[in-house]
Amino acid sequence: MLSAGHLIWISCRPLFRLIICAGCGFAITKADIFPAVAARGTGQILLNITLPSLMFSKIVPAFTSQNISALGPLVLVALLYEGLGIVLAWLVSQIFWVPHRFRWGILVAGGWGNYGDIPTAVVMSITGAAPFNGTDDQTLSVAYISGFLLVYMLTFFPMGGSHLVGLDYVGPDVEPEEVQAAARRRRKLIFMTWPMKLVELLRGRHAPLREDTEDTEPEKPQRPHVASKHVSFDHPGSGWQSGLASPALTSTAVEDVQHAVDDRPATPILAPILPTLGSHAAVNSTSLGRRKTLYAKIKPFLRNLFLPGSVSIIVSFVIALVPDLKALFVEVDGTHIPPAPDGDPPLAFIFDAATFIGAASVPMGLVCLGSALARLSIPRGAWKSLPSGAILGLAIAKTLISPVLGVLICNGLISANIISKNDKVLQFVCIFFSCLPTSTTQVFITQVYSGTGSAEHLSAFLIPQYILMLPAMTGLTAYTLRTIF
Repeated sequence: MLSAGHLIWISCRPLFRLIICAGCGFAITKADIFPAVAARGTGQILLNITLPSLMFSKIVPAFTSQNISALGPLVLVALLYEGLGIVLAWLVSQIFWVPHRFRWGILVAGGWGNYGDIPTAVVMSITGAAPFNGTDDQTLSVAYISGFLLVYMLTFFPMGGSHLVGLDYVGPDVEPEEVQAAARRRRKLIFMTWPMKLVELLRGRHAPLREDTEDTEPEKPQRPHVASKHVSFDHPGSGWQSGLASPALTSTAVEDVQHAVDDRPATPILAPILPTLGSHAAVNSTSLGRRKTLYAKIKPFLRNLFLPGSVSIIVSFVIALVPDLKALFVEVDGTHIPPAPDGDPPLAFIFDAATFIGAASVPMGLVCLGSALARLSIPRGAWKSLPSGAILGLAIAKTLISPVLGVLICNGLISANIISKNDKVLQFVCIFFSCLPTSTTQVFITQVYSGTGSAEHLSAFLIPQYILMLPAMTGLTAYTLRTIF
């Protein structure tokens, strides 16, 4: 049994490395020697080269036909965390007022966490030393992280999670006073009207539960009809500086955001305008419209599906599970492939290159995270007008409530033997991912949709989370290690 002091030190040690790397990025950005264009270029390198290389170098040797069953629990836990985060963010938005242009963004902030450099840096540090089994457990932990990354990439880009941000900019603006008044009515309904009605029902009066929909229901967002926008990504506030702070967009995914706005299918109007063309022309026009609609939906999905990070993870799983393919890159017991002249597998040089390049992923990502945080700013005179209740509520939900619920969820899955009781690395990774703050990729997405290149509302929500993250992560790590060992 590890002592309390030993547990606390093990939990704090990786955070020091995280703070130092991110601090360097913060410092060089404030010193104006790491401009936005440089951060954007670094983000491209991270997303298209170093992150795919890191995933390949860890998944191929770590996964086998014996432990591939761990992928199911990883995907399940990742989806549960996303759903839990969205629910918690929705509850916060029902109790506290949220700016009109952030009414959907708060759901994204709750659902999608920072699945990039932060968990990779901390988990690699902890699993690479006692009480874990060193390099083998470290490699396996990064392979397990790939399961969370894959779910993130699929749900945030191809499945449309990022497009929720665009709904914030649909329709006319609403003054903060109106939003605050609606929030007060909701609180009165939740904490006073409904409890009183419930008491009346329990007393046998059976009073009907009525709502004044005009006064109590929050404004329902209109169906999106977003105008085409173009934002210069060389803007000083560009979100590319986030880099691996969380899985972010490549240039292809940026185009998809625009395609989602611009590729609206044309409505077939030939028949009403030109009735002399006959029904055949009308049918052809309708068929053409349907094909355009289907194409507009499938095209961005496929583009986002085949991002370098996603492709690398999928290909790596295939290679890892086919012994003859795997033996081309690493040695596999029971499978013989004619070696290269140096005695290594014939494609071992590719694996060595991926390992070498992938080693740069985490430190570069942390530097970019610090740069992203350095660019977040709130105007000095805006503090009094900020939705402090919602900001603090979301920070507490992400860094305190979510870890508690994550521990309960994972313990339930362990008891049900969905998460293996013998796989301590899997248990640690699943629990650790419950305490991650909001993905900084959302900064970039918001800048694209806002039309002004700004993300002022999101900045105020991110800063408290990254402050509370440090003690929350330390406590959760110490508790988890004490529980599983």
